[in-house]
Amino acid sequence: MSIFTAAVHAGRPEGGDPSIPSVPGIDLAVSFRAADAATLHTILAGEAPGFSYSRYGSPTNAALEAALCALEGAATARACASGMAAIHVALLLTGLEAGDTLLVAQESYGATFALADTVLRRLGVRPIFVDATDQAALGAALAEHQPRALIVEPISNPLLHLCDVEATARLCHEHGAQLIVDATFATPYLLRPLAQGADIVLHSLTKYIGGHDDVLGGVVLASERYAADLRSLTILTGGLLDPHAAYLALRGLRTLPLRMREHCSNAAEVAAWLTAQPGIAAVHYPGLPAHPQHDLARRMLPVGFGGMVAFDLAAGNEAAVLRFLDALRLVLPVTTLGGVASQILYPAMSSHRALPPDHRRALGIGDGLVRLSAGIEDLSDIKADLAGALAAAS
Repeated sequence: MSIFTAAVHAGRPEGGDPSIPSVPGIDLAVSFRAADAATLHTILAGEAPGFSYSRYGSPTNAALEAALCALEGAATARACASGMAAIHVALLLTGLEAGDTLLVAQESYGATFALADTVLRRLGVRPIFVDATDQAALGAALAEHQPRALIVEPISNPLLHLCDVEATARLCHEHGAQLIVDATFATPYLLRPLAQGADIVLHSLTKYIGGHDDVLGGVVLASERYAADLRSLTILTGGLLDPHAAYLALRGLRTLPLRMREHCSNAAEVAAWLTAQPGIAAVHYPGLPAHPQHDLARRMLPVGFGGMVAFDLAAGNEAAVLRFLDALRLVLPVTTLGGVASQILYPAMSSHRALPPDHRRALGIGDGLVRLSAGIEDLSDIKADLAGALAAAS
């Protein structure tokens, strides 16, 4: 089934009552009554389908999880209260414990970096940060450190460098490590990491999947071998998604492929346009022929190069970036991405604030870097707004 069709129909109610609703409802029940005590026992044990207590799951969440499994090709999924909750659950799902080593892509979302470097380190896990774009370096790190797992982003935040998921999965498995892929930037429209060998996939539902800036959530997806542990972890940590949010995420999911097609188209056009604008020092977008990994991008992302564009202002300083942000009238200067409206963010101030300045700069995240999430507005309007802000920043 095409992803366009699956997005519209996956997770719909089936069978049962004579009248079947065309969309799942928002089921607010905290507890559920079983037909008899023996049935309740099997439901609580996870041995039979059904619901018992909303911290364990709800019909609304189950509909969202079923739809996401269909799009990702996963056997199991659990929707979490935020993207960070999903990252935390995904890491725990690998069996991490005190004394283990965790490899983390050095170009990760700032909060992923901070979680590994603070919370997990205090619990006795040894995080080591690696260049996920360099297969030779990854292989050497895996051989030397024998980690429990590696977590990567196939399209990195914010510089849009690529990690070859298929090759990285092979390397991980050669060394007995599990591969976690944060595919928030890619979405199932661009990439299905499980089909390329990844063990665990996660998304921030807040971003492209929700798509309308009105839901906070995350999801962890995996193969059947993780199902029991994934269920147990979300029950014990208590971070399951609220049914209201699950309903909104599922509604957003229905139009994901359509929106992603427009996001990718607009981002590609804006990236090419930015390369010719005064006041721009560099443009980072894997769809540009000048991108150092453009050949990999064409192979790994055959239907589109994503809706994110990063660029450096020539002034290269915070004051110029703030003038640029304040001059925008259409593009929203907010701390998120993936919505229908174009959104822009200053990584040094928000997404990568947790990283020390010297570390940020060493990764290429300079003081003049901004990250644009291209929306689905008319392309000419996006360009006009950016042009006006660039003029104000110069």
